Amino acid sequence: MAEFTIYHNPRCSKSRETLALLQTKGIEPSIVEYLKTPPSASQLKGIIKQLGIKPEQLLRKSEEIYKSKYANKTLSDAQWIEAMVENPSLIERPIVIHGRRAALGRPPQNVLQLLE
Repeated sequence: MAEFTIYHNPRCSKSRETLALLQTKGIEPSIVEYLKTPPSASQLKGIIKQLGIKPEQLLRKSEEIYKSKYANKTLSDAQWIEAMVENPSLIERPIVIHGRRAALGRPPQNVLQLLE
């Protein structure tokens, strides 16, 4: 069985709930505290592809850095990825990866699809 990885922020309630949900299913994922260890541009590009979304859809638009620096801007996919690499707090969380699939834990139950 492929390993699970969670891109996690322990200060985020949804991230903690998602981790707890996985653990109740007997899964101990590898934990990446992405604010301390941000993904590279190529890693982030791969995660976005696994999620099946556009980079802009992974942005936390309520973050102050978004509002002050990026709101109402039109950037290319590569530019959005670079913005998230430079400012990892912009990355929506939590993200759970299992094999070639990924799910965004908002709500936490979304990650249950990876168990199927």
